[in-house]
Amino acid sequence: MSSLSLFPTPPPVGFISVCEANGELVAAKVGEEGTIQAQYCGQLGEFSSLHFPPDSIRASSEESSAKSAFLPHDETVWKRAKEAWYEHGLGAVLSELVTSRSEVPGWLGWGACAGLAVVRWLGSLHGSLFPHLALSNEDMIATFAENADWYHSAIRAFSWHPHIHKFAIALRDNSIKVYSRTSKIIPLLKHKVQKGVAALAWEPQCASVLAVGCQNCVLIWHVDPMSLSSRPSTTTCQVLSRPGHSPITCLAWSPHGKLLASASPADTAMMIWSVATETGVPLRRVGGGGVSLLRWSPDGNKLFGATPSSLFRVWETETWTCERWTNLAGRCQSSCWSPDGTVLLFTVAEESVIYSITFPRDADVVTSVKAGSKSAVVCVDVSQIPVEVGEEVLNVGGSVQSMVWDPRGERLAVMFTADPEKGTTSQLIALYRTRLHPVLEIMPCGFIRGEPGVVPELISFQQNFESGALLAVCWSNGKLSFVPLMFVPSDDVNRIPRNGFGNGTVFTGQMFSQQ
Repeated sequence: MSSLSLFPTPPPVGFISVCEANGELVAAKVGEEGTIQAQYCGQLGEFSSLHFPPDSIRASSEESSAKSAFLPHDETVWKRAKEAWYEHGLGAVLSELVTSRSEVPGWLGWGACAGLAVVRWLGSLHGSLFPHLALSNEDMIATFAENADWYHSAIRAFSWHPHIHKFAIALRDNSIKVYSRTSKIIPLLKHKVQKGVAALAWEPQCASVLAVGCQNCVLIWHVDPMSLSSRPSTTTCQVLSRPGHSPITCLAWSPHGKLLASASPADTAMMIWSVATETGVPLRRVGGGGVSLLRWSPDGNKLFGATPSSLFRVWETETWTCERWTNLAGRCQSSCWSPDGTVLLFTVAEESVIYSITFPRDADVVTSVKAGSKSAVVCVDVSQIPVEVGEEVLNVGGSVQSMVWDPRGERLAVMFTADPEKGTTSQLIALYRTRLHPVLEIMPCGFIRGEPGVVPELISFQQNFESGALLAVCWSNGKLSFVPLMFVPSDDVNRIPRNGFGNGTVFTGQMFSQQ
């Protein structure tokens, strides 16, 4: 089994990881990374690094509180109740009616008081079983968002387009920017209900459709790639919402792009949307207290759904039945599918291992899901270890915050959760080599490090990089960097004649299998 103790020594302070070449990660001094990366990779890096200083991006909550101080508060109670319904649901409506009893009929004020008492009693009962339900919307987003430090991050969400050379980022002020290799125009997306953005997802089969998970709804932006406007109109945006289905912390498109799944930790129903018709079907099961994480398999046959409790489900998408996993040590923190949809990796909060579930390739969808539910194994040990880097000692490993698998199934990037009590650092990203056939094999590649004093907050692989894999990393100082990983896919290596490698370097070290 692979262990962090088998990793090469990470770069020292003042050096940052810039690329992988000849089977090793290459580091350069801060300020020289562009030169070194070009030396090894040429112009293969399609995007240059971006920087969004956190101090220059004011949080939207600060803006709204300042703005509200100058707005007249002469709205009718009915309008305030309507806004409360859209913002926070039934409890907020009843609270508004109770606060404004002098503006409503007496019987309605009395009824609102009684209803609010019942809602609060039921909420306290449910909250005792699922403590996360007592959190505010912002606290719930910060707890379950993929971003490691959602509250303070300059970049709160990131998404590559699966087939087009572009990506979208959501900033702390709730604006969204879209960057494309083929255009110098950077569309800026803003909407009045675009608050608390925690997730972005491009429709796979369309170049212009971007889904945005917000505090109270899902927004569907239609960003015309041929438009010369840098501020698309809000008329190009659809709003998908359902009472009780908020805040939205995760989105997942089906590979064919016809269906969009959305999840909220406060709603036990996972919504499956048909964006074209703006209709949604709730998939609800008893237990879990909500849905916190979604991952649609690349083959489109399976949908992974985790809950805020020690329970997750794997759905098959033909008859929409599911298999349950219970009695975990904690909630499922992260997960990712292999490119062929046969292997699911997942981690559990407070545990220092990565699990794998293997699904049969030759079975039908329903049989595959049921058979896979019996084959989970521990495949990677990420227990905390001390790593000496010169005079510096870093405690690396522990609980996994996030992990991503490249589209070729050759590289796995793992980001850790910082734990001040245990002295664990999250400055380093662990990069593994992986192989799917004939069995799942995982081996260490190296540690990726950023500038001194910064930690990674989001990681994502580009889906259509042609020369290996391209890892995007959003750092705590507001910098977005790109790390090209240059390698020959193992399938191509197997097709090369035994003496046909020339002067290339081939790694022949020991592999670590799940069996």
